[in-house]
Amino acid sequence: MAMCRVFAVVFLVYIGLLVSLCSAGDPYVFYNFEVSYITASPLGEPQQVIAVNGKFPGPIVNVTTNDNVVINVRNKLDEHLLLHWSGIQQRRSSWQDGLPGTNCPIPPKWNWTYQFQVKDQVGSFFYFPSLHMQRSSGGFGSFIINNRAVIPIPFNTPDGDIVIMIGDWYKRNHTALRRALDAGRDLGMPDGVLMNGKGPYQYNTTYVPDGIDHETITVQPGKTYRVRVHNVGVSTSLNFRIQNHNMLLAESEGSYTVQQNYTSLDIHVGQSYSFLVTMDQNASSDYYIVASARMVNETTWRRVTGVAILHYTNSKGKASGPLPTAPQDEFDKTFSMNQARSIRWNVSASGARPNPQGSFRYGSINVTDVYVLKNVPPVQINGKKRTTLSGISFINPATPIRLADQFKVKGVYKLDFPNKPLTGPPKLETSVINGTYRGFMEVILQNNETRMQSYHLSGYAVFVVGMDYGEWSENSRGTYNKWDGIARTTVQVYPGAWTAILVSLDNVGVWNLRSENLDSWYLGQETYVRVVNPEETNKTEFPIPDNALFCGALGKMQKPQDISSAARLLFKAGNFSVLITLLYFVSAAISIFS
Repeated sequence: MAMCRVFAVVFLVYIGLLVSLCSAGDPYVFYNFEVSYITASPLGEPQQVIAVNGKFPGPIVNVTTNDNVVINVRNKLDEHLLLHWSGIQQRRSSWQDGLPGTNCPIPPKWNWTYQFQVKDQVGSFFYFPSLHMQRSSGGFGSFIINNRAVIPIPFNTPDGDIVIMIGDWYKRNHTALRRALDAGRDLGMPDGVLMNGKGPYQYNTTYVPDGIDHETITVQPGKTYRVRVHNVGVSTSLNFRIQNHNMLLAESEGSYTVQQNYTSLDIHVGQSYSFLVTMDQNASSDYYIVASARMVNETTWRRVTGVAILHYTNSKGKASGPLPTAPQDEFDKTFSMNQARSIRWNVSASGARPNPQGSFRYGSINVTDVYVLKNVPPVQINGKKRTTLSGISFINPATPIRLADQFKVKGVYKLDFPNKPLTGPPKLETSVINGTYRGFMEVILQNNETRMQSYHLSGYAVFVVGMDYGEWSENSRGTYNKWDGIARTTVQVYPGAWTAILVSLDNVGVWNLRSENLDSWYLGQETYVRVVNPEETNKTEFPIPDNALFCGALGKMQKPQDISSAARLLFKAGNFSVLITLLYFVSAAISIFS
């Protein structure tokens, strides 16, 4: 009987917590993630993939602007783990960014709770594991931030929401890919393209063998859907298209775009887009959804094609025949670049941000810092294959940069990243950009490789103001779009070309600037931008979280994990009403069973 009383008290306390934490006025959203290995056969052969809550891809995080998001992550892998929330700006809190420059990793069998606010953001993003090439084995999922009801969206409310995660895929897992890179080898051509974790529909028996499960998306005829597409792959740009359907571009990584129809769009590694697609075709058969490799020899790479099925509820047959063709410009790269230039910011749309979308006149702000970041083909440093930015191959320190600053640990990094590429031999360094708080920084990304690159800056949306082939020069500024360049988090840089971005450094913290191509990133093509308020007030940055992990030079400060830290976080995450409600239910339980 006593055990029943204890169980009843615990049950009522649990119910009380749910009631209090999920009340209508409470802006907290809670998730539990268990990250583990499972066996899957996306390309027809069993292989080890990384799942979240047993799912591959992981569950969708679906929140609303200004929600406080609490995600408890349990690491059931056999190696360290960090989850990065790509495109979530982590305003005033780089502590939650989930990258080795800001966080100590979560050890195997440990859990750690991320807590952050999606402040003044809307749009389509994704999360993924940021260590050890793990994203090449999975662990990713979509992260959607919806508008609050009081903020209108610049299009009619869609009839439904569809998420499609595309990406190149290898049958080798991330540890095998890592070994290849460590041995100085290239990864080679991917084995295929996955769409929502599944292989291609068998549109052709030569390229697609029997026994591969494909993705089918069922829609209602006449309805309009918001289709969110994320390229979560390793290193391949993909052309995305839906057979016989126009795709009205509406949003990219948190910014509403000028609405234009596309029959296909190149989506580069790390990028996300939202399209409005109306199901206005006849239902004589299903339709192909295709993601095929770009910026490569497309004949040789034909197997690197993902195919899913768009199925109308009244469809009369299966899809058949050839796939819709990609742009026929293999030897003319201007088509893709002109398409990228056509993606512009909708300056008349409302938006969840401190300055309403379009009111931020970025073209009239004086630039305070200029950085020309050049990448070249991989180089040899100390006998090892490495990638570089401006002649520096980045080494992540044992003690995260932000943690070193907090506890004044010396010698962890150098605040000396050069404004222009080094002229001497490449170097291995933990070299960081010294960002000016409330400065306005211009970054030119110069790609002197023969393959496509894309770059991501954490903590901010950047204005994409120009791109062209050849070497950037100061005269190139005359071509900049100073009015409606798209604001986004991940930008493409074409082979033998440059892309210029502008960014307002108003978010204090330590922020990762990296190649999104996983092999380039793993081999050193990254740095961090350190932005410090010289006044050092808590108004511009949140304090170190209570549950911070310690490693490197501060490893002795780490205590064994215990449940009390999670409890402290719970009460901190809620408000005083949580405690009052909890006490009420405990009191009620005691009175019932006494």
